[in-house]
Amino acid sequence: MQFKAPKNTEKYEWTRHAVIKMKQYGLTAQRILRVVKNPQRVEEGIVKNTVAVMQPSSLITKDGKRVWTREIWAMYQSKGKSESENQKTIGLQKIRLISAWRYPGVSPKRDPIPEEILRELDL
Repeated sequence: MQFKAPKNTEKYEWTRHAVIKMKQYGLTAQRILRVVKNPQRVEEGIVKNTVAVMQPSSLITKDGKRVWTREIWAMYQSKGKSESENQKTIGLQKIRLISAWRYPGVSPKRDPIPEEILRELDL
């Protein structure tokens, strides 16, 4: 299978590290963006001013509970607010995707993001 590197857009910027990790773990740009847009869990990243988001890679329902054996993680940083005079929109943020990885198993929960910061990010 041929790996296709993602391109930087107005909204998303990809670091070289993220592209290397995507290739290593067999992840596509679309899958990482899906994790960023619809995370099941949001935590503070280990790097200052970053956010780590997670989605299970394969979800199974057992006895009415949702369980999984693998997770896909992405770490990103919001790069400031920009103002567009043409569209008169305020609050558009460029997201810099720093890293992406697969976690074999269910990772332990860490510090969640405070609600006020989640409202500021409001993707």
